[in-house]
Amino acid sequence: MTKSVFGGPVYVVRDNIDTDQIIPAQYLTLVPTIPDEYEKLGSYALAGLPESLYPTRFVKEGKLDSDYVIIVGGKNFGCGSSREHAPIAIGSAGCKIVLAESFARIFFRNSVATGELYPCELTERLCDTLKTGDVVTVDLDAQSVTVKSTGKVFKFKSLGDVRPVVDAGGLFNYARKSGMIPK
Repeated sequence: MTKSVFGGPVYVVRDNIDTDQIIPAQYLTLVPTIPDEYEKLGSYALAGLPESLYPTRFVKEGKLDSDYVIIVGGKNFGCGSSREHAPIAIGSAGCKIVLAESFARIFFRNSVATGELYPCELTERLCDTLKTGDVVTVDLDAQSVTVKSTGKVFKFKSLGDVRPVVDAGGLFNYARKSGMIPK
């Protein structure tokens, strides 16, 4: 049974968060298929965000995982290059859901293909409503985000056919499980 409800503190970012901010180029030498390097990649997730705008770091210095299990973004999250390292770094840091107003298509595809993240497209702007540290519950089945402190519920668009791919752990695992390619 795949998990469909995720809860915890959110990390809030604004519009046009690009892949250089998600995982700076100097860390692209890490190979995600090597377990130790995959773990290390997570420690650099969102390390390219300017400290002047984001004084709270997504992953604390010296840690491998983030305290934030959900990212809330604005428009065009994941724009920039086509690096698969971007969703992998976020996933390696322990985050499974990015809620954003919109996604760059390549980031959305890489999130699904790698099975690292559920890229959930919000129906209204939440990055102006929530702040880093606010606690929410995301229910993938109900397509809802509930803010713990207020009980207010927000919706996001259905993941549709991409959900079972992320549930399976990515495109290749999905293809194996569904018999498209041999196990």
